[in-house]
Amino acid sequence: MKSQKLGRGLDALLGEMDEAYENEGSSRDAIIELNVKDIRPNPYQPRKHFDESSLLELGESIKHDGLLQPIVVTQDFDGYVLIAGERRLRASKLVKLKTIRAIVLNSDEHKMRQFALIENIQRDELNAVELAEAYSELIKMYDVTQEELANKIHKSRTHITNTIRLLQLSAKTQKALVEKKITAGHAKVIIGLDEKEQQLIVNSIIGQKLSVREVESIIKNMKDEKKPTSPNTQSKKYDLSDIKERFDSFGLRVKTSNNKLTIEFDNESQISDFLKYIS
Repeated sequence: MKSQKLGRGLDALLGEMDEAYENEGSSRDAIIELNVKDIRPNPYQPRKHFDESSLLELGESIKHDGLLQPIVVTQDFDGYVLIAGERRLRASKLVKLKTIRAIVLNSDEHKMRQFALIENIQRDELNAVELAEAYSELIKMYDVTQEELANKIHKSRTHITNTIRLLQLSAKTQKALVEKKITAGHAKVIIGLDEKEQQLIVNSIIGQKLSVREVESIIKNMKDEKKPTSPNTQSKKYDLSDIKERFDSFGLRVKTSNNKLTIEFDNESQISDFLKYIS
């Protein structure tokens, strides 16, 4: 029952965001022009990495064609706080724009966090690790299953599951993924290794330009080497003492160990005599 109630809460949030943007077409007075300097970033923004060249490209587009979709803000005691539209705001600042079109909503801290998560997910603006953290936080926030979240945000359950699994990677491996030193394909096959093994594989991927298939092969070999030998698969122990005595009588030095029989020769003559003997 709890999950259903919170699930409906997520539906309501998604609808509220859509309604805010739809108001642009029907209620022009819902949008105002704000000074860029009066808007503070959303402290709950899940996105941590922004590509400056991409922001500059967006900024030039806004400067030339105007802002097609306004940002969303909430008013507080000292200006405005951004709810949604981090890239648009950063891009506008980058190209020295003084004002920006904005929708003003009544919001609290909890809803600001929710809006930031949903907007970034819907716009595909998060890297793989940020997206994994956003999915995980929404699942906890609304107490929904991965499948329920997948249905609500129109993603496959497999996508949600595989993305969240990236949080099992070490901090260094996550950093390499964010910095695009390794791909999401590489990251998925590294999951399950300990921190030292992950670092070894990551260094190898970067240094040797390994493909995902090559990494899979390396990891398979690593796991095979770590597998304990089952008693059922151990070789049967053989008694080689009789054979050893026969070769000893032939004047050869013979050693036996773990089903192995080793013969030592002093010269080629001994080898020749031995070959004649076994013939």
